[in-house]
Amino acid sequence: MHSPQALIATKRDRRTHSSEEIRDLVRGLVDGSIKDYQASSWLMAAYLNGLDSAETTELTLAMADSGERLDLSGLPKPWVDKHSTGGVGDKVTLVALPLMAACGITAVKMSGRGLGITGGTIDKLESIPGFRTDLSPSELVAQANQFGIALTGQSPNLAPADKILYGLRDATATVDCVPLIVSSILSKKIAGGAETVVLDVKCGSGAFMRDLGAARNLAAWLKDIGTRAGLNLRILITDMDQPLGSAIGNSLEVLEALSVLRGDVKSSVGRLAIKLVALALEASGTEASLEAAEARCVLAIQSGGALTKAREWLTAQGADPAFVDQAESKLPLGPVVRKVFIHSSGYLARADAGALGQLVVDLGGGRAHKEDLIDHGVGIQIHVAVGDEITDNEHCATVFAKTEEEADEAAQRVLASLYVTATPTEARPLVIEVL
Repeated sequence: MHSPQALIATKRDRRTHSSEEIRDLVRGLVDGSIKDYQASSWLMAAYLNGLDSAETTELTLAMADSGERLDLSGLPKPWVDKHSTGGVGDKVTLVALPLMAACGITAVKMSGRGLGITGGTIDKLESIPGFRTDLSPSELVAQANQFGIALTGQSPNLAPADKILYGLRDATATVDCVPLIVSSILSKKIAGGAETVVLDVKCGSGAFMRDLGAARNLAAWLKDIGTRAGLNLRILITDMDQPLGSAIGNSLEVLEALSVLRGDVKSSVGRLAIKLVALALEASGTEASLEAAEARCVLAIQSGGALTKAREWLTAQGADPAFVDQAESKLPLGPVVRKVFIHSSGYLARADAGALGQLVVDLGGGRAHKEDLIDHGVGIQIHVAVGDEITDNEHCATVFAKTEEEADEAAQRVLASLYVTATPTEARPLVIEVL
């Protein structure tokens, strides 16, 4: 057993960890023999001096093995998981999971809460009265066996070493270390039992990776380490310079996801969900071509099959059986509703996703710190998109706030985030690259 001091020294001195050292590190984190201050020192050394592909692969596998692994062997194949690096208005999981189930995929997912401008899937689902986000591993498997779909928050029994490192990374300013990001994402996917994983790497002002070079680097690392770890991966790099869809805020995003499941396949949320699920169908061999897979996804939505799966899923996890049909009256929404009008004419050149995401955080719809409570009902709807022609006094957004004062301030900040030019502007493609 290598001591904590020896593990820290190895990375401090720019040496490469052996497999045994990585396994000792992970064991020490879980059994408590490596203290938080020692783990923090190792994190900083890893941040400054890096981890190579072999070290990152071993760390990924060791963290996946640090607790329980879901055994999906009794469930229908294919087994697929989906992950996004997070962005403003990203509610795709709420569409993609029932769409996967409607297309014959078994989808078991562990999701997180939001921090900062990137919202969390768990927060969105917790805006639904009664919805449970604390399923045990056995409950996950049983529900997936019955309905083809199950989701929970991060379980203390799955990849517990990742949970420890994840918390320390925020406290030690080592969050943006690519090998640590990759091992955190993929260890949870492996522990969750998936064989095929579709990954959405966001790129833009409303994402963790602001520029395309950084997004490409993260995607390349995910592809390399995931393949080394035995996963079948498909990776998209997608646009996050403007919000995804129209809704930003937990209840509002649930409503938008349901509108897609009711048939809005041409919206940006619908198009991205279809692309991700189609890649999963093609990658798992369920469909022979991407074109056939996309057609199957469109049919699953238009026929009502995906909405039926959403109803089964939400009801199984505690929602009122009538929720899907009565969501507008059952979700909490901010009591002060303010329409926002833009006093310019021309073409929308930019809708600053980062600024709009921060606005929703400041309204109370997101967290500045992990322990913050959130208001599920506040948020904004943006009614224009980059490239749209804008007319003077156009209704460009709607704010949902707690007070009149907050609504007034939010309206001004929405206008400040929208940039209108005299000449037409073409939006960046929703899907920038596919790996």
